[in-house]
Amino acid sequence: MRMGTVETTVDAAGMRAQNSSLLLNMIWRERQISRAEIARRTELSPSTVSAIVADLEHSGLVRSIGAGVSRGGRRPTLIGFCDDAYSILGVELGATHVTVILTDLRGRVRVQRHAAQAVRDDPKGTLQKVKELVHECLEAERVPRRSVVGMGVAVPSPVHPSAPGRLSPLIVPAWKDYDVQDWLKSAFGMPVFVDNDANLGALSECYWGAGIGGEDLTYIKLATGIGSGFIIHGDVYRGSGGTAGEIGHIAVDPSGPQCVCGLRGCLVTLIGTGPLLERARELMGTKSRRSPTVKELVEGARSGEPAARQVIDSLGHYLGIAVAGLLNLLNPAIVVLGGEISSVGDLLLDPLRASVRKRALSTSMAETRIVTSALGDRAIAVGAATLVLQAALRNRSLFPIQHVGKTA
Repeated sequence: MRMGTVETTVDAAGMRAQNSSLLLNMIWRERQISRAEIARRTELSPSTVSAIVADLEHSGLVRSIGAGVSRGGRRPTLIGFCDDAYSILGVELGATHVTVILTDLRGRVRVQRHAAQAVRDDPKGTLQKVKELVHECLEAERVPRRSVVGMGVAVPSPVHPSAPGRLSPLIVPAWKDYDVQDWLKSAFGMPVFVDNDANLGALSECYWGAGIGGEDLTYIKLATGIGSGFIIHGDVYRGSGGTAGEIGHIAVDPSGPQCVCGLRGCLVTLIGTGPLLERARELMGTKSRRSPTVKELVEGARSGEPAARQVIDSLGHYLGIAVAGLLNLLNPAIVVLGGEISSVGDLLLDPLRASVRKRALSTSMAETRIVTSALGDRAIAVGAATLVLQAALRNRSLFPIQHVGKTA
């Protein structure tokens, strides 16, 4: 009997936590909704709904915002989600830079800090730079750590579910003795979530960009490395070992250059930032001249510079080979291109779509939109913050204990 009582108590506590997260998600999604409507949709009793809402109000996550429209009878009191109740940190570790942002609970960036950094080769310096930029963000907005839900970190490496803080020694060998998650948890004393950068670009698009209609999508990050992230039924698909989406290591040219992964002719060896810019320098016919920057390549393509246009056409061609296979295999509703080079827009999309049409099933092509990201250079850092938000909305206990009236 005693064991049964304990189990019943645990089950009841688990049910309360589940219902609390259910209501929190609904209020967050709807922005404002009445208790009566919550009860109708969830089929929970009005007294249960009122008790959970009261608890959420006490925590500062929701508040009464006034009367709604009457459907015959007394006007209902609307409950609204408090987007500014807490803050979230998002960190992007690029191959050559670190970006740190601070967002509210609606993905809006409150402050951003960015610094050039040799991330691939200098793990110690990189982690110190993250620490420095995080402190700058918190101080700029005068946000105490107790008001931060957690930190999301985007890394340029596959992430294994069993050891998310450990980066792939094959892709970033300098990081083999470092655990990003453990180091940052210890440094800041808050929950830290780590995922691959392209996965978080996909999550960002799902919540705030091209995928807000709930459609399955693929995000492709075009940068020093080439990666892709998949949203399937509203969640990131990571694969059994966390390597789903390593589109940059599809071998598209068997006679191509040797890749760091050991294969030859990988997509990244042909259209990663380094090879692209080197190709641009060669086509410009000035061997002694430095390679252009991505920004200069984009500007050259827009102004009609032949070498820049040729490089972008080549990018579209090779990327199209990989995207065609992707469409045939997964048939996502949307493919979103991110990264600075994607800002050339149709100059890239046109040759890409032409390359895809030659290789993909016509039915796959007809059902998929290929677009560039509208989220800009913050997309992946915002995706890192969104990873924390997603986890907290699913598990309310991740929100720090806080009472109404204290500074958020």
